[in-house]
Formats: sequence, C-alpha cells, structure tokens
Amino acid sequence: MAGIYVHIPFCKQACTYCDFHFSTNLSNQDQLTQAICLEIEQRKKELDSKPQTLYFGGGSPSILSDHSMILLMEQLNRHFDLSQLTETTIETNPDDHSEEKLAFWKSLGFDRLSIGIQSFVERDLHWMNRAHSAHEAVTCVAKAAEAGFEKHTIDLIYGIPNQSMKEWESNIGKAIDLGVNHISAYCLTVEAKTALAHRVNKGLDHEKSHEVIEQEFHLLQDHLKRAGFRQYELSNFAKPGFEAVHNANYWSGKPYLGLGPSAHSFDGESKRRWNVANNMKYIKGVPSNSYTEGETLTETDRVNEQLMTSLRTAVGLEKVNISDIHWDQIMRQVDQMPAALQAMLDIDEIGIKIKPKHWLMSDAVIRELMIA
Repeated sequence: MAGIYVHIPFCKQACTYCDFHFSTNLSNQDQLTQAICLEIEQRKKELDSKPQTLYFGGGSPSILSDHSMILLMEQLNRHFDLSQLTETTIETNPDDHSEEKLAFWKSLGFDRLSIGIQSFVERDLHWMNRAHSAHEAVTCVAKAAEAGFEKHTIDLIYGIPNQSMKEWESNIGKAIDLGVNHISAYCLTVEAKTALAHRVNKGLDHEKSHEVIEQEFHLLQDHLKRAGFRQYELSNFAKPGFEAVHNANYWSGKPYLGLGPSAHSFDGESKRRWNVANNMKYIKGVPSNSYTEGETLTETDRVNEQLMTSLRTAVGLEKVNISDIHWDQIMRQVDQMPAALQAMLDIDEIGIKIKPKHWLMSDAVIRELMIA
C-alpha cells in the first residue's frame, strides 16, 4: 500500500549539522500552506490505492500553526481516502510538547510522534544549536505518553565531537529508561555547506575516528538488544510490533507521494519525481505546475536501488524480488569481492544479508555488489 509524505520546510533555528531543506523565516507560512493544498488537489489521482501511512516531516512540522495544520489535514481528507491509514506520524521537537499541542495533534489523527531529541547532554544540545534543553529532552516523552501517544520514536546522534563514551552510554540508558518503543540512531555526518562543515574546515571541531564511531555503534547495539529492541535497519531499533511502517515501505520499494518543497515521490515501478528545494520557487511554481522534475529508472537502476535499501535492513535482499538474470549478476559480483567484505555477508537460498555487526560497512559492501 502507498504512503503520503508532507514536507514542512520550517525550523526555529538551524542545527549545525543539518543539510535538509528548511527555512527559519516563517513569514510565508500561509502562502506555502496554500501551495501544498493546491499540490494535493493537483496530484490526488496519482495513488492507485488507499494510503496506508501519512508522515509529516521537515524541517519541524511541530512549529506549524494550528490553522495551517488544519487546512492541510482537511485538504488531505478531501482528496484522499484516509480510512485505511495504519500509521500517522508527525516529527516534533521536545520544546513543542505542550499539553495543548499534543492534544491538538492527537485531534488531527496523528498516532505516532517522531521526536528529535538527539542528546540528553546540555553541552551537546548547545553545540548542535538545538532549541530544546536537556530537561525538555527527558520530559517530552512522558508528556507524549500522558497525551495518549502509545507509538513514539526518538532520534539520537552518535559520533558527536567532545562527547565521551560514558556520556554516549548514558544517552542510551536514558532513552531506554524513558520507555520509548522505537529509537532511530544516526552517526553524525559532516555535510557540505553546513555550519558543522565550516567548523571542521576551520579546525574548530574534529570528527571522531572510525574506530571510536564503531565502538559507539556496537555499544548501542548491545544495550538496545539487552533492553528488548530489535535492530531491523541500520539506524532503526524497535520493540516488537513498533517498527516504522512508513519508512519500511520506502526500503521495500512501495509507492509514495511526496508533497511540499524538496519532497520526493515514487510510483513503485520506475517513475521518480522531486519538487524544487526552494520555498518561493515552489510557491510560484505550483499554480503553473512548474515546480517538479522527474526520471524513469531502468531495470538495472531499480535493482541497484533495491541493493542500497534492502542491504541496510535485517531482511536483506530477497532472491524472489529480483530476476534470475540480475541475481546471477550479483552472485558474480560476490565472487569478485575482496575476501574481507565477502565475509561480512550471509548468503542462503532466500537471499543476501549483511551481518548486523558489519552494518557500518554497508556502503562499502553495497558498492561492490552494484551492477554496472
């Protein structure tokens, strides 16, 4: 079944590491809301089935005004049959978790929160230029539970400069103690044109070594496994039954409709399109339908995409999902791989997996397997 993604490109302030499309200027919020509403109407016939998931991401959807949120939800309900939704997620910041906001999101139909905590250490939050405090990072999950949100995930970041191994272990422990049922943990990456890249280039910050990052990753795996979490994707850990349906559909190649500036869409077969990553160009382009580009994937492109997404999951690449010709090509690639990388694979009659302890090396392994 299909999913719908709505990109809300606004944030209170810019995090040092972030390279997603966003703006800290909310002056055109009403115009952008109207543009997304128009895009919803224009593209209402693109989904062949009733959507299974709805996801509001960004940016920071939790700072959008109540009026804008109501308009968007009303428009989605007007043009799509949302009766089959099994998961409705909104990304939130801890500092936005007031009783009023939580009750409002619940009233709109959201049943899952994706909370951007990142760290429980005040120094880290200040360094990342996050808007919330360490106290809010701890209390936001309890507030969500009190408001009736049984499904919630929190984001954590490892590889943070100047964060000790003891502090990282404490972050993991606090997340477990909060009783969350899903955790997404990402390695800090230095992306071009971010404040972090500027600081690293100036020598003001230094990236952690691969060895230290690997230690932090394995510490995360060990602690969460003991706490009853299953690592079902490189960066995602869930208690049984709380896996993210929307994201899992991305990884398995299901169709999805992306709305809003910079949002991507896929028809589940070969058509991919993406919206312009500029708020004003998007606002001006929607009425004339000049805000989007697209491409048609070849069969080889699709197989390589399957390799990239599936081999970061616990399921792996299943043989039944690709042609015999492409499977034979991949097996020839396996035979030619360096022995050290080949040893990271589990191969049987069902398919190929990367052993979980080697998931940090997934990019290197996948490069060797991709079909030219």
